[in-house]
Amino acid sequence: MKYIVCDNPGHFSVQSKDAPILTDGNTLLRVKRVGICGTDLHAYKGNQPFFSYPRILGHELAAEVLEVGSNQSQLKTGDKVVIMPYINCGVCVACKAGKSNCCQDLKVFGVHVDGGMQEIILLPTRLLLPANDLSLEEIAIVEPLAIGAHAVRRAGTKKGDTIVVMGCGPIGIGIIQFAKYIGATVIVVDINDHRLNIVSEQFQADVVVNALHAPMEKIKEYTNGDLAHTVFDATGSKLAIEAGPNYMRHGGSFILVGLFKGELAFQHPALHAKEASLLCSRNATLEDFEFVMKVLREGKFNTHAYITRRANFEAILTDFDGWASADSKEIKVVTVL
Repeated sequence: MKYIVCDNPGHFSVQSKDAPILTDGNTLLRVKRVGICGTDLHAYKGNQPFFSYPRILGHELAAEVLEVGSNQSQLKTGDKVVIMPYINCGVCVACKAGKSNCCQDLKVFGVHVDGGMQEIILLPTRLLLPANDLSLEEIAIVEPLAIGAHAVRRAGTKKGDTIVVMGCGPIGIGIIQFAKYIGATVIVVDINDHRLNIVSEQFQADVVVNALHAPMEKIKEYTNGDLAHTVFDATGSKLAIEAGPNYMRHGGSFILVGLFKGELAFQHPALHAKEASLLCSRNATLEDFEFVMKVLREGKFNTHAYITRRANFEAILTDFDGWASADSKEIKVVTVL
């Protein structure tokens, strides 16, 4: 079978190997769609933390069951499935506490171990969710949306809250849409006017603010000086993250969803004066995946506007530089096998 591997930063190659063989507790799957994630783009550019090469990328997947043994979900050949790509140990303190998303020995499919940019894969059956009622494109975007859903749930966002979302890439858009689904008011901050226009027109953002043009004053004006109940960072940018607490009201919270590869600095007196809650949000859990699938089934997420390009699998070899460019206007690229 064919697969595409990132040999080193800036370079992919097509290779071949034998298909995996079904083993106990696992399911053999044919990959049908691969979503291109920010993690994939960072890995390609050489700035993804906790990463080694060569690596087969791809963890935003839609797949079809080829062969499966006994399983509690009653999966059968031909079923479409959502893949939870977080391979957790099940025995550490985090897993026992129901926080499999931050397992002490977590291995993310396509990041820490080889992923889904290949024709056939083998994964633990416990990580598969039946999804015959969703389209392959919807299945492929469940995982990135679950990250946004987890952040909103971790923050305890509720109807009537005012939040600021910094960054309106794929993860930020998920946060925006799920906060709106709950009934929050959403202010979005970014430096990309194209994306700000998209989230205003297609994803229900209440206010959009360019971070290069006095964002603090505009957020103060909109909130009558109160600022936001919660600020979410979905940029992974040091400059943005360190500015984030400024947009948070007294008694508010700051949620780090994006990941910066380095040290951050905050003014402790300013955080302390607000009795701020500083939280990190990593990956997602089964509850978040099920919530996203529910929203998709209800037709409450704008999948059409979210997936901006559908490309052939081989386009990874020729078009990835463009997708990884800072000038790219794509939100989510989904490749078709």
